[in-house]
Amino acid sequence: NWQTLGIMGLGLVAFVLDTVVGLLFGKLMSVLSGRKINPLIGAAGISAFPMAGRLAAQVAQEEDFENFILMHAMGANTAGQLGSVMAGGVLLALVTGLT
Repeated sequence: NWQTLGIMGLGLVAFVLDTVVGLLFGKLMSVLSGRKINPLIGAAGISAFPMAGRLAAQVAQEEDFENFILMHAMGANTAGQLGSVMAGGVLLALVTGLT
């Protein structure tokens, strides 16, 4: 069904954009705070729990063996999951009010 493929395509686009914007926000936080912040923490904020956090930690460790960001990545990942649940609840409340 074309509608199903369209929905899956939109989901893929949202997933990619979420990762890219997370990386950019991580870089922005690094610049604004003046401290070293690994931008992969921003990419871990997507709600693909727990795979995004583990993948961000693995990529960071491949780049520098002394990078241990798993706990930070999981924290951002959990926050992304909670944000998605809250946004879904608000959306559901708005949609049920329309019927």
